[in-house]
Amino acid sequence: MPSSRDGIARRGYRLIMRSVRAHPVPHAVALIGALGFVATTVGAAWLLGWITDNVIIATEADRTAPAVAAALVIGVSVASGVSVLMRRWFLAMAELRTQRDWRRALLHRYIDLPMDFHRERDPGELLAHADADVNTATMVLKPLAFAVSVVVLVVVTMAALFAAHPLLALIAAVVFPALAAMSRVYIRRVEAPSAEVQRRVGEVSEVAHESFDGAVVVKTLGREPIEVERMRAASERLRDERIRVGRMRGTFEPSLDALPTIGAIALLLVGAWLVGRGSATPGDLVLAATLFSLLALPLFIVGFFLEEMPRSVVSLQRVDRVLERPVPAPAPAGPRTLPEGPLGLEIEDLAVGYGSRLVLDGVSLQVRPGETVALVGATGSGKSTLLETVAGLNGLARGSIRLSGTDLARIGSGELHEAVALVFQEAFLFADSVVENVDMKWGLDPADVTSALGAAAADAFVDALPDGAATVVGERGVTLSGGQRQRVALARALVRSPRLLMLDDATSAVDPVVESEILANLRGGLDTTLLVVAHRISTIELADRVAFLAGGRIVATGTHEELLALDDYRSLVSAYEQAAAP
Repeated sequence: MPSSRDGIARRGYRLIMRSVRAHPVPHAVALIGALGFVATTVGAAWLLGWITDNVIIATEADRTAPAVAAALVIGVSVASGVSVLMRRWFLAMAELRTQRDWRRALLHRYIDLPMDFHRERDPGELLAHADADVNTATMVLKPLAFAVSVVVLVVVTMAALFAAHPLLALIAAVVFPALAAMSRVYIRRVEAPSAEVQRRVGEVSEVAHESFDGAVVVKTLGREPIEVERMRAASERLRDERIRVGRMRGTFEPSLDALPTIGAIALLLVGAWLVGRGSATPGDLVLAATLFSLLALPLFIVGFFLEEMPRSVVSLQRVDRVLERPVPAPAPAGPRTLPEGPLGLEIEDLAVGYGSRLVLDGVSLQVRPGETVALVGATGSGKSTLLETVAGLNGLARGSIRLSGTDLARIGSGELHEAVALVFQEAFLFADSVVENVDMKWGLDPADVTSALGAAAADAFVDALPDGAATVVGERGVTLSGGQRQRVALARALVRSPRLLMLDDATSAVDPVVESEILANLRGGLDTTLLVVAHRISTIELADRVAFLAGGRIVATGTHEELLALDDYRSLVSAYEQAAAP
C-alpha cells in the first residue's frame, strides 16, 4: 500500500471522481453553492470596509448611505444563507447516493461470489465493509465542495490583500504555505494508523457477531466472561489505535486553528502601522482583517478534508478488495437446455478443493433420471461438498458435471435454480412467517405452499402454531425446534417441484418415523431424481442405490445389501445402528 502524500492524493482524487461521475448534478449544484458562499464572503468583507470608510468615519456621509448599507448587508446575508443551504443539501445528497451505490455493489458482489469467499471471511468483517467502511469512505465527500471553493477564496483573498497593500498579502503568503506543509506531514503520518483503525473496527464486529450469533452456545457453556473478555480486548485494541490517530488530530487541528489567528494578529499590527503612515485606509484594514477571520472556518474545513482523505482512501480500498474479486462468468443466455422430468446426473473425475486442499479427488458417479441414491460415508469424506458442487456453489478444480447431458457450466443460473434444489442439515429460516419462508416472495399459489408443507410432514405442527402458516418464526427460525425448521426448509425446496432434489442430512433432527413418512412422500408424490446424504439404516434401505464415499472418492456403488460385503461400509453402518439403538 503506498504511503506517500502523492499516493494518497491520487487515490483520494480517484475516490472523489468515482462519486462525481456517478452523481454529477448534486456535486455541481453543491459547488455552485460553495462558490456563492465565496462570493458573499468576499462581498461581506468588502462591504464592511466600504461601510467603515463611507458611513462610520466619513466626514460628509450621504444621508441615504446607512439605508443602502443596511439593504446591502441584508442582501448579502440572504445570498450567503441560500448558498450554504445549496452546498449542504446537495453535498449530503451526493454522499448518501454514493453510499447507496457502494452498498448495493457490495451486496451484489457478496451474492455473486462463490462460497469459497464466504468460507474465508467472518460475517462480521463483511458487515464492517458494508457499514463502517462505506461510511468512512464517503466522509471525504462532506467537505468536498467547500474545500474546492476555499481554494478560490484564498486566491481572491490574496488578490484583495495585494490590492490593499503588498505587505498584507505577504502575511497571507506565509500563512497559507505553512498550512499546506502541515497538511503534507499529517497525511504522511496518518495513513497507516487509519488503516489499522478500520481493521480493528472489523475485528470488533467479528467478535460481536460471533458472540450474538452463538448466544445459545455461549450461555450453555458458561462462556459469558470469556466473550466479555474477547470484546474487551478487541475494544481496547481499537481504542488504542483511535487514540493514536486522535493524538495526531490533537496536534494538527489546534495548529490549523492557531495559524490563521496568528496571521490575523500580524495583519492587524502591520495594518495599523500602514494606516498610521497613510499607506492604507481603515476600510482596507477592516477588509483584510475580516477576510482573515472569515478564512478560519473554511481553512478548518480544508483541514478536515485533508484529514479525512487518508481514512476514506483506506476504507474504500477495503471495499474495493471485495468489489475487485473476480466473479465466475455466468452461463451465456440462451434457450433452456434441460429436458422436462427428472434429471440424470453424470459426474466424471471431479476434483474440488478449499484453497490448496482437495476435498474431492477423482469422483465419478452416474445417477439415472428418477433414481434415488444415498450418499454414505464417514464425517469429512466429502458428501456435503459433492452436493454443494452439483448445486453450483463450488468451483471445479478438475472434471465435469452434467445434468441430463448438459454441462453444468452451460446451464443458466435461473434454469439451474428451478431444476435443482439442495436442502442443508442446518436449516436457515428468515425472520418472517412460515408461508413466506416457503414461498420466498415467488408469488406461488397458496395451495402449492400447503401441499409442500404436507409433503414435508410439516402441516400438522404449522397448523398448531398461534397464527398457523402466518406465524412469524423469529430470526433463523429460533421459535421452532430443529426438526420443525428442517421440515419448513424442505417444504421451501419442494414447492418449486425440483427435478433433482438433494438432501444433505436434511432430516437429521426429525424422528425416524416422521423421516420415513417424508421419504415415502418424496418417492411417491414427487417426480424427481433424489440424492440423500444418509446416516440412518431406514433411509439407506429406501434408496435404489448407495454410493459409498471415503477419502474424497466414491469407492463403491450398489445396493445396501451388496455393499455390506465391504468391511469399511459394514463397520460404518454398524456404527450407525449402534448410535440409533435406544
